[in-house]
Amino acid sequence: MLRGLVNRVFGNRGERAAARFLKARGLRIIARQYRSQLGEVDLIADDHGTIAFVEVKARRSWDKGHPAEAVTAAKRRQLTRIAISYLKQRNWLDRPSRFDVISVTWPEGAKRPQIDYYPNAFEPTGIDGMYS
Repeated sequence: MLRGLVNRVFGNRGERAAARFLKARGLRIIARQYRSQLGEVDLIADDHGTIAFVEVKARRSWDKGHPAEAVTAAKRRQLTRIAISYLKQRNWLDRPSRFDVISVTWPEGAKRPQIDYYPNAFEPTGIDGMYS
């Protein structure tokens, strides 16, 4: 239980760093930790009219591989469903959108993390072109 709390606090720290990173590049954060019955997306941002659904992966090291590698096919399918639902609810299906991944590596004791940004990291994922 304590480990889960520590991981959540660390993940939130990584998401805040990712949000600052995006803001510094001119993106406007629309939502953090957006939740629906379909799941959660870490950040939703407006990049000059394009809606970016951003998955943030924070790690202390690369011992288990690069953090971005943790965005599995199942996670991509889930993010696609969440994104379509989000866009439908707001009547934004005609707006351009994309899926970004941000990797935050923040070693113990480091003042600043290493941030790797992958805009347009993957295409919408579904079964035979069906996304929702």
